[in-house]
Amino acid sequence: MQFNLTVSVIVVFYLLVMLFIGWYSSKKITSNTDFMVAGRRLGPFLMAGTLAATEIGGGSSLGVVQQGMQNHGISAAWYIITMGFAFVILTFLAPKFRAATVKTVPEYFRRRYGKSAGLVTAIIMLLPLIGLTAGQFIASSVILSTMLGISYKTAVIIVAVVVTIYSIMGGLWSVTLTDFIQVFLIIIGMIIAVPFAMRLAGGWGNVVANVPAETFNMFKGYSPMAVISLTIMYVATFTVGQEAVSRYYAARDGKAAKQGSILAAIINFIYAFIPAVLGIITLALINMGKFNAEDFADVGARYALPVLAMEAMPAVICGLLFAGIISATMSSSDSDLLGAGSIFANDIYRAVLKPDATSEDVMKVTKIVMAIVGVVSMFIALFNTSSLVNLLMFCFTLRAAGAFFPYVLGHYWTGASLAGTIASLISGSIVVVYLEKISGGMLFGMKVSQPIIPGLVVALVFFLVFSKIFPPKVKSTELAPEED
Repeated sequence: MQFNLTVSVIVVFYLLVMLFIGWYSSKKITSNTDFMVAGRRLGPFLMAGTLAATEIGGGSSLGVVQQGMQNHGISAAWYIITMGFAFVILTFLAPKFRAATVKTVPEYFRRRYGKSAGLVTAIIMLLPLIGLTAGQFIASSVILSTMLGISYKTAVIIVAVVVTIYSIMGGLWSVTLTDFIQVFLIIIGMIIAVPFAMRLAGGWGNVVANVPAETFNMFKGYSPMAVISLTIMYVATFTVGQEAVSRYYAARDGKAAKQGSILAAIINFIYAFIPAVLGIITLALINMGKFNAEDFADVGARYALPVLAMEAMPAVICGLLFAGIISATMSSSDSDLLGAGSIFANDIYRAVLKPDATSEDVMKVTKIVMAIVGVVSMFIALFNTSSLVNLLMFCFTLRAAGAFFPYVLGHYWTGASLAGTIASLISGSIVVVYLEKISGGMLFGMKVSQPIIPGLVVALVFFLVFSKIFPPKVKSTELAPEED
């Protein structure tokens, strides 16, 4: 009882700190630019923290522990290492992203190609952000309910209310500050968990002796081609995903954007092996008979880490780890929520519904939409907990396939046109929907592991062909001006 009380107090304190940061951040918000892109004042360290926290979510912590325990061994680390590869690649694009001085990806499309391109992109990117927000609410709530012994529905309401309130109060500035705390909470919490788990196992030698030798094969669960495919998926989704690319827009300058991206990659490279090792230790404990797999059977293997922590760690340390794990998913959901509000307000409300809207009007609509998305996502989370990973992966893939090449090449190629962009957006999305929802991943009789890759290929062909057939009237990479 005392153990659960201590853990609960620490987690509740953490949630209250997040709300305080939201209130504190609200004092620094004076304009729409402050709210959406933190006044474009992020240095490399804040950038690195918020980039890493946004992408290190529940799947990167609990999911990798599960993979390490069940069938991937140390190779489970590739799931996070490939994120680091993506950040390294984005380092070369980061100065271009920052120099565009846009607030959202659809705004770039509108100012580069025209209003229709901006509207289509906004719709394609808005819907997945709602799905992603709901998915992260589900993950956070299952974790919270499992750890604190409260009902799942109560956990959903707590998570949705806390995340929505602090995100609405401070916009990207509060999201950045909370992310900075959250990324170190999860990393430090997971690092601290290793020696406690190791002690329960009787040392690393006992761990090695009680798991199969192939557990330490870096390509046991991921082939080299799978690593490449995963890297491509992350590059594409981080490039056009509002929750990630907004950090580049918010950088102090191009140099800070590059440095932040490199530091985020380093964080991923360091962190990647920690949950994989915890998964291997858990497998060893099960094989040694010191840990019963049935202890977490009722909540699923994905939640082996919380159960392991409760058996191996003191209450205070366990509470810090639990706060870190919850923060990992919350740091993703707050970004998705802000992304959805920003895109609707900036690229549908202001660009289409009310072109003469002031900066204050746009900020107000952003907050209203964030509240609506928060409530909708909460209800989705309350009544649908199935296929979480599939939902997230589909949302990732859908928005990236058609938008990637018009967005990236638009910074460099003067021949990129509106017709090519629309063709790319539509064709890429159709291919992804077909592979994910209709054919079951089958293409010409072959199973496709990453539907985004065929989607990218088709989108690139359509983009190039239609841009050549229907070239732009004025060949330039310059963006049309837009008021703040």
